[in-house]
Amino acid sequence: MTDENRVLSGIPRQRNRPGWARTDPIDELARELDEFVAAAVHPDEIAALLESDGLSDDRIRERYGVEDSFALAERLYDRTPRRHPEPAGPPTDPWRIGLLGCLLRGVLFALPGFAYVLGAPLLAGPHDTGGLPAGTRTLLAGALCGWAWNQGLAHRAYSWLGLGDRPAARRCLLTGAPAGMLLGTLVALAVAGPGHPAQVAFAAGQSCYLGASGALLVMGRERILLAALGPLAVGGLVSLARPLPGPAALALLLTSLTAVAVLGLLEAAPGFRDVKKIRDVKKIRDVTKIRDVKRRGERAGTPARPRPALLASLPYAVFGLGTGVLVLYAALGDLLAGGTGHGVPSAVALTLSMGPAEWLLYRFRSRALAALRGSGTPRAFRRATVLALAGCLAVYLAALLALALATTALQPDAPGQAGPRLAGLLMLGVVLWTGLLLQSFGAVLGATAVCCAAALAQTLALALHAGRPHLVALVVYTAAAAAQSALVCHRLGRATAHR
Repeated sequence: MTDENRVLSGIPRQRNRPGWARTDPIDELARELDEFVAAAVHPDEIAALLESDGLSDDRIRERYGVEDSFALAERLYDRTPRRHPEPAGPPTDPWRIGLLGCLLRGVLFALPGFAYVLGAPLLAGPHDTGGLPAGTRTLLAGALCGWAWNQGLAHRAYSWLGLGDRPAARRCLLTGAPAGMLLGTLVALAVAGPGHPAQVAFAAGQSCYLGASGALLVMGRERILLAALGPLAVGGLVSLARPLPGPAALALLLTSLTAVAVLGLLEAAPGFRDVKKIRDVKKIRDVTKIRDVKRRGERAGTPARPRPALLASLPYAVFGLGTGVLVLYAALGDLLAGGTGHGVPSAVALTLSMGPAEWLLYRFRSRALAALRGSGTPRAFRRATVLALAGCLAVYLAALLALALATTALQPDAPGQAGPRLAGLLMLGVVLWTGLLLQSFGAVLGATAVCCAAALAQTLALALHAGRPHLVALVVYTAAAAAQSALVCHRLGRATAHR
């Protein structure tokens, strides 16, 4: 008898463990993989780990009694509570931005309005058709063309910056901005005709400013642009208290315009910047040879660097056109309908509000990122996103309301912000802010469709005299605001939209 089979007297043989008392092998595996399974966000992560460990479906069926790795992963996922590990340090927030810089951009958008005050001598003459002030149609045509062109150009330049190619962004601005200036001038000339050279000259200066200032803003030169607009701002503020002589006003206007044009050219022209660094002719020839070698390599089959698609900027240009029409109707709706009022305070308030609007766009992105970290379910994330959206929109409307009341108080001869007028302005603010929000997430097609449909509907209603201008505007803006708010909630309530 061997030692293994020997039974000591008085000590009973230990029986095998009954089947009902055995540990579930899936529970054992869950304890072994507890840390990984608890942090998984989907069973497929666990299935990938099981397959990487060499567990075949046959072994899984034999050992764990389930069909395959995916079924086993679902069992493990269901049996393990979620415990997502927290980051080691404080979470980074790439969307944090200072309020002062955004407010500065809002002021920069509004300061060019003084140009129309100082340049009034160039626009003297009989009224345009429909009772509009002289030169209004010419300037509106050039402005709309410039807004649309520069929106698309800015998107393309920002696309190059996103690829890390700053010289390509400058080349894009260097070729695109002059083309936009020429196009805006030609459109203004076509509207004004050859008999109004002063109006065409003013429209040409307007187009020149839009192109040059757009280049400076894209390249982040807000402070330089503010300094260049200094003479214009000083002259405009003085003229509000006491009209300046015509030659002095035009001199201040041309000084700022020339400064902005020159600074924009220097910023966008990489050649000027390179010549300052390379003073040696031999070095310039070496750079030329290197460029030729690179071009020959690309022709020989070297993979080309990524380029942003040209047509991808088209929706942004159309978005600029649609929103530009809506803003112009807010400023001139009564005049275009044959009335006598004007909405300059509304236009100024909308322009200034673009500063807080930009900051609130970043604020929303920041709060959405915090919701991604703090939400455990898609429903909780959607709720947090909707609350963040409502809070940011409420703050923007409060800022727009305050600006509208302030600008109206500063201009005693302007019509008061009555109920329909003020409600329409706030609804237009919702349209603009939600449109910019959708645009920032790349959902520009929906925003463009809504804004262009609203602009077309308002144009037809005013042309057909379907009702009082501000009642028509209120109806159109409310419908557009509801449509875009629904688009925002539908798209941005999903976590995948915030990647």
